[in-house]
Amino acid sequence: MEQAALKQGEQGDLQQADLQITGMTCAACANRIEKGLSRMSGVKQANVNLALESARVQYSSTEATLADLIGKVEQLGYKAELKADPAGQKEHRQQEIARQKRKLIASAVLSFPLLWAMVAHFSFTSWIYLPDILMNPWVQLILATPVQFVIGRQFYVGAFKALRNKSANMDVLVALGTSAAYFYSLYLTLQWYAGNSMHTPEMYYETSAILITLIILGKMFEALAKGRTSEAIKTLMGLQAKTALVIRDGEEMQVAVDQVLVGDVVMVKPGEKIPVDGVVEEGGSAVDESMLTGESVPVEKKAGDPVIGATVNSNGRLLIRATKVGKETALAQIIKVVEEAQGSKAPIQRVADRISGIFVPIVVAVAVVTFLVCYFAVDSGNFAGALEKAIAVLVIACPCALGLATPTSIMAGSGRAAEFGILFKGGEHLESAHRIQTIVLDKTGTITKGKPELTDVRIAGGWDESEVLGLVAAAERNSEHPLAEAIVAGIIGKGVAVGQTEQFEAIPGYGIRAVGAGRAVAVGTRKLLEQDGVDFGEADGWMDEFESSGKTAMLIAVDGRFAGVVAVADTVKDTSREAVQRLRRMGIEVAMITGDNRRTAEAIAEQVGIERVLAEVLPEGKAAEVKKLQAEGRVVAMVGDGINDAPALATADVGIAIGTGTDVAMEAADVTLMRGDLNGIADAMEMSKKTMANIKQNLFWALGYNTLGIPIAAVGLLAPWIAGAAMALSSVSVVLNALRLQRVKP
Repeated sequence: MEQAALKQGEQGDLQQADLQITGMTCAACANRIEKGLSRMSGVKQANVNLALESARVQYSSTEATLADLIGKVEQLGYKAELKADPAGQKEHRQQEIARQKRKLIASAVLSFPLLWAMVAHFSFTSWIYLPDILMNPWVQLILATPVQFVIGRQFYVGAFKALRNKSANMDVLVALGTSAAYFYSLYLTLQWYAGNSMHTPEMYYETSAILITLIILGKMFEALAKGRTSEAIKTLMGLQAKTALVIRDGEEMQVAVDQVLVGDVVMVKPGEKIPVDGVVEEGGSAVDESMLTGESVPVEKKAGDPVIGATVNSNGRLLIRATKVGKETALAQIIKVVEEAQGSKAPIQRVADRISGIFVPIVVAVAVVTFLVCYFAVDSGNFAGALEKAIAVLVIACPCALGLATPTSIMAGSGRAAEFGILFKGGEHLESAHRIQTIVLDKTGTITKGKPELTDVRIAGGWDESEVLGLVAAAERNSEHPLAEAIVAGIIGKGVAVGQTEQFEAIPGYGIRAVGAGRAVAVGTRKLLEQDGVDFGEADGWMDEFESSGKTAMLIAVDGRFAGVVAVADTVKDTSREAVQRLRRMGIEVAMITGDNRRTAEAIAEQVGIERVLAEVLPEGKAAEVKKLQAEGRVVAMVGDGINDAPALATADVGIAIGTGTDVAMEAADVTLMRGDLNGIADAMEMSKKTMANIKQNLFWALGYNTLGIPIAAVGLLAPWIAGAAMALSSVSVVLNALRLQRVKP
């Protein structure tokens, strides 16, 4: 568990701890813990999430320890421990629900007679039978006392700890309101017993008991609803295979999936889940990857093809060599990203944090003013009436809904997006995606399929084609560029013998140089051959012909002399044009960026409907182009899949990586699209827009509820028990509104 919750950071001694916090009741609690942790020496950043009841802390291990962090939380009056895995969290939530349920049953049983007495007391309900014993002050005292001090103990403990730390939270309001009703009723009971009252006094034991019962009811509903907001994690966890059939020393053995080692050969039969990430060693089959990528069409797999754990083998037997197991698998990484997104804080939450920091003291002041005005001016001398109005103000204003407004929507929105193969790395990215104005698309592997093929070969006069192509293939075999792979595969397909190279140099954005069989070879752009002083005048017509049809043409020089041209074509993805048009209909400017020459780039751009083309951009220049767009005052998103896209992805306001690309690009990005379909960009923006609308609805409801409820309670139009019910329902309604995001269909 410690390894899951405590991770070594990238910057030397910087570590990250995920803590489970117990005892938070409202936004003020979360705000106080966050401030307390942030002020500690060595803590770089602290983020407390009320909905998840967790804290994520980045700290320097040379200045602070995990024990220091936990000690600080406990000093503030809460309990903290290293966060458990999802299964442990589920068990913790179930225990909390069971505990609240037990309290609710006991509180309801004790409060019901008091409610009976209160309801039967009204003139319009005089027909309801009421035993005289229920009107006895001593009986009411006996019923109300355990509710107030045993079941309601959590509010007194929370209020004491908050006040001890010179702050105030929901517990303070509940403790003040219910205590005022209880102790005033106790005073009247003692007065009656002493003979100072001729008639049975009108007491308020039922007010305090029913308030506590309703608040606990709301807490239980809230816990149940919050459990549903993390359904995405449970769904993803459920995708994992439980066992694997491993072949070791020639023997087949069934082992738990966490016992599979890197390098093991795993047999997967038709209909079974693939247990780990790996490469097909033997066999062929169609694999259903829809649960991770959202792509409904099964993908054909053969020897040498990669496979992803948790996907389903459809029809053939596969032998797979494990390359990633445990927490390194794609599914484990997806779960990690979703967990981090759900536990992060969106910038809009700062509004709630600022308000919650001053809200409770203001409410207490309003309650005191309400009491004084009612007692001395509106209804002079009516202590009970003034107290009732003040209690209603205290209870109606509890800021539970305010603290839940943002995190529950972030949890539900990011979880739902993950179900469609859209991974937001944090709440801030989920918030910013809907503000995108310009999207820059990398060409190769993003707009195009990224699997180019050798289409044309033109050899200059005086050269032997087989010799030249053999030298080109030997040189390009050292390169990892997709175009190089296409050239090598195409030349080998022609039956040309490929030799070895003694030297190799890749020049990003230009091409390659190599020495093989004693011959110097250069393959690349016009600029590369110009640098080498090679005259390639006769190739201009060939280049123009290839580039005008959208092909990428590369010049060949051998021993400093022009030897020919090879052309490669990378076909556009089937959905790229549709996705670009969809983005343009949304009012988004779409640009394409590529290292290809302008003629080729414009031919591809024309196929998909892109008008703004940034061509002949070197890898290190992509980030600079993004900055230029940002300098125009635009919110820019960069979409790419390659290692050379990583700087631009990190520079953009929102970096979006295509999940079919490299790990480096995905690491640098803020959003990952598990599918290669560019429609995922528009889906991500729509999910962002819907989530932000949901957050604003929640904040409006939470703030509007308090703004409207306090004056209504202050003028006496809201009985305390009704205020308590409304307060409990406000929290539940906010969580239920957030849950609507789980039904969104991009």
